[in-house]
Amino acid sequence: MVPVLLIAIPLLAGLIGFILKDSAAKGWSLFASILTLGASLASICLPEASRHLAIKTEWLPSLNSQFSLSMDGLARILCLLTAVSFPIIFIATWSEQYKKARNFFGLMLLSQAGLMGVFLAADGLLFYFFWELALIPVYFLASQWGGEKRIQATFKFFVYTFLGSLMMLVAIIYISNHTRDHSFSITSFYAAKSLLTSQDQTWLFWLMFVAFAVKMPIFPFHTWQPDTYEQAPPAVTMVLSGIMVKMGLYGVLRWLAPVLSVGTYMWGDTVSALCITGMIYASLIALRQDDLKRLVAYSSIAHIGLMCLAIFATTTSGIQGVMIQLFNHGINIIGLWIVVYLVEKQFHTRRISELGGLAQKAPVLTAMLVILALANIGLPLTNGFIGEFLMFNGIYGSKVTVYNVVFLVTAAITIILSAVYMLNMVQRVFYGNTNALTEKTVDIRLNERIILGLIVVMIVSIGVYPEPLFHLTRNAVDFVLTKMYFKP
Repeated sequence: MVPVLLIAIPLLAGLIGFILKDSAAKGWSLFASILTLGASLASICLPEASRHLAIKTEWLPSLNSQFSLSMDGLARILCLLTAVSFPIIFIATWSEQYKKARNFFGLMLLSQAGLMGVFLAADGLLFYFFWELALIPVYFLASQWGGEKRIQATFKFFVYTFLGSLMMLVAIIYISNHTRDHSFSITSFYAAKSLLTSQDQTWLFWLMFVAFAVKMPIFPFHTWQPDTYEQAPPAVTMVLSGIMVKMGLYGVLRWLAPVLSVGTYMWGDTVSALCITGMIYASLIALRQDDLKRLVAYSSIAHIGLMCLAIFATTTSGIQGVMIQLFNHGINIIGLWIVVYLVEKQFHTRRISELGGLAQKAPVLTAMLVILALANIGLPLTNGFIGEFLMFNGIYGSKVTVYNVVFLVTAAITIILSAVYMLNMVQRVFYGNTNALTEKTVDIRLNERIILGLIVVMIVSIGVYPEPLFHLTRNAVDFVLTKMYFKP
């Protein structure tokens, strides 16, 4: 069964990695991640109705919880993102040296297993189990291999995510007790929404939404993110920003909006207002940033806010755009983090004001960054355009709010601001004259060229021909909309 392989390969490889020699851990992890990628690509080739894309067996019969995994288009596109990202991250940071490398790579693979489980789980208790399995390794990775202020940053990260997880667990248990068969099955959860009162859905909505909002993150639950991204090791920052933020959006699409459709309708405008506030707030801060890491971090907050806003628009176009953008944003943001990592590794600074003129000495890196920056602001013929176009179209066409035009115009302003701070960063760091620090700039090496080149190929190919992503997610879009639709 493909879902089992997607979890078992990184899980077993991670456990084995703990007992390997440090010198062998890196190669072993890359090998395991490539095997996982192969299994994910195999799942894309199978028809959605294939029996190889689902499994259900006994797990905790005393709690009426099953080990149930299922792969529809939404799960497959996020599993593909996870499978593609880890080999890219491992190769891009290949020269990085870690103390107790076997522990570092073992924890990275355990986190990948947890992420796969989150996207595949069709049982509420199993979903919570994998949610924690994905987060706990990241806490240890950031606290042991992070920067000078890693303890404060990871403590804040732990508090936010732990409290959010507890709130989600309370909601899962409550909903399970109100299903007809008192199980944690996702199908039982979907059926339970007709048994839950409007009052129940109101408070249950916020218990689950806060957990997901912390992971995205959405204003005002975002304050852990910039510090954690800044202090975490580069590879961990790429996982957090490229993949883990998708856990929150996935949770809304899979577990929140379809199960608590009344609560979603009642609080849709409030959540949309939070998304808009966060987008404007993050964009304005990014405009003033002199730190490359924090600029990319705040840029990510703005883009995730747009995706969350499109979900609550409850339109076919909006949901389709979100599902496509889940993959595209992950690829683009990891590419930007790789460039930031390469700049910091060479110059030992992230200060934009201290850099300049890199294009004269590193034309390949410059070309890669320009394409990444254009994709990040959604230029036509890049992968970022199609998702953003569909989301804006969905927001404008929303019938569940009277503020759709206000949300659309405000969101559009953040896209303009995104172009300003991204192009300004490119101009200040890579163009102009060199200085004493950048005079001896060296262009990127072969492995770095290959990885960034692969990302650029995906950006352009998806931008020119996005139909495979449409085909993969079309049925999932229809299913989600059917479940979350609410007529007052």
